[in-house]
Amino acid sequence: MDLNGIHHVTAVSRKIGINLDFYTRVLGLRLVKKSVNQDDVSAYHLFYADKLGTPGTDMTFFDWPQIIADRRGNDSIAATAFRVNGRAALDYWSNRLTQQGIEHYGIESIGEREALRFEDPEGQRLMLVDDGGYPFEGEAWDGVDIPVAYALRGFYTVVLSVPSLDEVQPILTDVLQFRLARRDRDPGGSEILVYETGAGGPGRELWVVEEPDKPIARLGAGGVHHVAFRVTDGSQQQYWQERASEVGLRVTPVIDRFYFQSIYFRISRGILFEIATDGPGFAVDEHLDNLGEKLALPPFLESQREQIEAGLKPIVVAQP
Repeated sequence: MDLNGIHHVTAVSRKIGINLDFYTRVLGLRLVKKSVNQDDVSAYHLFYADKLGTPGTDMTFFDWPQIIADRRGNDSIAATAFRVNGRAALDYWSNRLTQQGIEHYGIESIGEREALRFEDPEGQRLMLVDDGGYPFEGEAWDGVDIPVAYALRGFYTVVLSVPSLDEVQPILTDVLQFRLARRDRDPGGSEILVYETGAGGPGRELWVVEEPDKPIARLGAGGVHHVAFRVTDGSQQQYWQERASEVGLRVTPVIDRFYFQSIYFRISRGILFEIATDGPGFAVDEHLDNLGEKLALPPFLESQREQIEAGLKPIVVAQP
């Protein structure tokens, strides 16, 4: 049994109004769920995805306004890469980011792929990668001014920075059954080890860079909290839970997130993995046409709605 690629990526913001503007207006993702962090209901948890909220397209953010800025370094999820279809899409995004005042590095080659690196207003490291027209199981959001042909098509990969490959490779290959597919070079010349799961390809790759000379990262605004990988259902999730537990990883019990079920474990001190089910999905409590319009709470928090809403400040959408 293989994992079915990336389910979602969860990152940290301390300027949630600017964050909302950037990921919806600039990047053209749909706000598919406005909820709260279930472990800290004083904080918003926003979910951006494609039109349908398809697993594998979902970038989410915890709103922690008091947190410090992310300190970059190793032992971290260092960057998130979305996929787009073709060189024309990269050219479009290069022009769009320039017009929006977003600095970027121009179109570069990473192995046989072309990519565009940039950052969000809080320093979140992002990348668009040409997926070569690889089939996309979701549906691009058409509620913005971005041509559907050039829209973001979910995740391509995430980049892990590790102090030593020896510490994480056995977990990736022996436990999680990723395969080392190839070795590429990033634009700075560092070697990227490309691992793949399932059929491989966009959304089913994991890029790892060994950077022993960097300091240890410290999570903050502009950093990634965790990456989640897809399974179809609870039985598959149980398989991975047992497999990880057998080798001594500290795996959580299944946690009901209402929109999916999750288990969590660390592959190192700084890198947190989640395995999440594909369903039931974001339309379980809202009509598809109205996703993200109101504060959505799972049933087990609904009795606290009045208290939760009183503790939340309205999100004021703002540009940097």
